[in-house]
Amino acid sequence: MIPKTDLPADARLETRAVREGLPPGPYGENSEALYLTSSFVHPDAETMARRFSNEEEAFVYSRFSNPTVTMMERRLAALEGSGGCIGTASGMAAILLLITGLLKSGDHVVCSRSVFGSTIKLFQDFAKFGVETSFVSQTAVDEWRAALRPNTRLLFAETPTNPLTEVCDIAALAEIAHRGGALLAVDNCFCSPALQQPIGLGADLVVHSGTKYLDGQGRVIAGAVCGPADLIDTRLVPTMRSAGMSLSPFNAWVVLKGLETLTIRMQAQSQRALELAQWLEAQPAVERVYYPGLESHPQHRLAMAQQSGSGGAVVAFNVRGARAGAFAVVDQVRICSRTANLGDTKTTITHPSSTSHGRLSEDQRMAAGITQGTIRVALGLEHVEDIKADLLRGLSTLA
Repeated sequence: MIPKTDLPADARLETRAVREGLPPGPYGENSEALYLTSSFVHPDAETMARRFSNEEEAFVYSRFSNPTVTMMERRLAALEGSGGCIGTASGMAAILLLITGLLKSGDHVVCSRSVFGSTIKLFQDFAKFGVETSFVSQTAVDEWRAALRPNTRLLFAETPTNPLTEVCDIAALAEIAHRGGALLAVDNCFCSPALQQPIGLGADLVVHSGTKYLDGQGRVIAGAVCGPADLIDTRLVPTMRSAGMSLSPFNAWVVLKGLETLTIRMQAQSQRALELAQWLEAQPAVERVYYPGLESHPQHRLAMAQQSGSGGAVVAFNVRGARAGAFAVVDQVRICSRTANLGDTKTTITHPSSTSHGRLSEDQRMAAGITQGTIRVALGLEHVEDIKADLLRGLSTLA
């Protein structure tokens, strides 16, 4: 039996983020150990047989069981309030695991048309295997309800969305899914459990790109799915065991340590994002700002209720001059990192239409509200006045 950490049942999120995992080993290490091993040795053939047939819980092979990965999974599950968690090689691998572990030919999915571009492409690609997806408005609950079919097995939402920070009503979508006999999965990448716990709002599964805020410093690629332990163990672990979209122990260890500072990072970065968003609204070259923490955001009240009163750390905005205007702003920065990644302690800036959502058609981007003049900034931990000055270099050329 794999031992559990002895924590009080009422330990708060910040405490679980530092302490949950596995008990220390025989050497009493205070910082969690990193187990860089592909396999594990067993005392005798009979024990080995029991462990390989899942009759006895133990670590067997790092493709599907490793102590460091288990520590990360337990910690993230504790933060999300789920009974189980499974780590994956990336955020997209987490969604792939969800699809292959839960769906079969003839099944139907309802998905927001505003989710990350690669997520849309992945669901579209599974049409050739007989899994059909209907894409609906992120915020129009009636569209989700109308899209439901007798063979609908999964509703998939990302909230807030990338890059325009649209917020869906998780509780309403959960009710629709459950009435139709389907599951609701929520991509919680932008908020992380530090700000939002979808399972507490009725979602069945939570998807993460651990590459983003869970790591927090842009060091590794990682992903995870959180949900009920029995669902994880019976549907996703067997698929992982066969398909091997596994999270490496080293990457799991980096994310594990990143979780320890998740709450304070998200608070600090969200504060900077709100200040930047308010400043951007006053800039003549900015046509519109997308940030849930602003009262001008269409889902502001819902976001504040779902996201612990925070707008998160990502701000998107449209500038004058379409693509040329956006490129002028991006090209003038000297502090912000020109990269499509986010969740780093370094502020990043990108042009979604030509990067993160570049594989979508122009019609698909327009349907999601992403224009050629859209820029996304993910706030890091630099001084916000320096970030304002960095953006102003380009914005002043458009005014």
